[in-house]
Amino acid sequence: MSQPRSVAQRQGVDFAVKVLSSAAAIVGLVFLASILYTVLWRGVGAFGLAFFTMKTAPPLEGGGMGNAILGSMLITALATLTGVPLGVMAGVFLAEFARHNRWGTYVRFACDVLMGTPSILVGVFVYTLLVVPMKQFSASAGAAALAIIMLPIIARTTDDMLRLVPDALRESALALGAPRWKTTLDIVFRAAKGGLLTGIILAVARVSGETAPLLFTALNNSAWPTGLGGPTANLTVTIYNRAMSPFPDWQQMAWGASLLITAAVLCLNIVARYFLQPRH
Repeated sequence: MSQPRSVAQRQGVDFAVKVLSSAAAIVGLVFLASILYTVLWRGVGAFGLAFFTMKTAPPLEGGGMGNAILGSMLITALATLTGVPLGVMAGVFLAEFARHNRWGTYVRFACDVLMGTPSILVGVFVYTLLVVPMKQFSASAGAAALAIIMLPIIARTTDDMLRLVPDALRESALALGAPRWKTTLDIVFRAAKGGLLTGIILAVARVSGETAPLLFTALNNSAWPTGLGGPTANLTVTIYNRAMSPFPDWQQMAWGASLLITAAVLCLNIVARYFLQPRH
């Protein structure tokens, strides 16, 4: 039988764990700060009126990223309009109607697997499903790929947030004669509003920086977006193309677009944290 550790030994182990965990946290913060500093230092010089208002141009001819910004907003908005309702409905099914049965277990497992699926596989799937039959890349195919990525995130977040609402609230509303759908919309959704908004915002932030699915679906374009049925300019694919080019002005634009996406994702995460804070 081993002898119990002395107080000094336990204090030593506790101190060593604190030092190692603090060092790991500092390493992560150093990498994050280094990335943010590099993107800010290299990208801020690209900002200007032309960057936001002019479309992409050939090398050494100036231009901006206006069409890519507009295309990214178009694709992300369409993906949000498609993925959010489906994800919320799937989360309601899991939390309200399949909380303890076998179907709920299967759907949760499918959502967890889909969340861990590499986004490039989602892009290839949508390419086979939509791009090949339509015989062209399109913004709608890109939005479909991003919506598929958003769907499990929103479904699992909605499921978790709705299950945190006490059952006493549901039972009180049902006891007063309210139908199940009205109880869910007016009572349960209102109680979980902050968590639901947080999940949606984090899902939008997650897909805003995706590149691989758009390479197989929306591709890219040097013109302004005119619809959903053709190749559409977007920031992430434009960054990929321009960062790999040998032209300094294209590389500068890529850094500027990287800074823009980083700032947008950071703002979305700050807004999500705001909604996640408890209200007193």
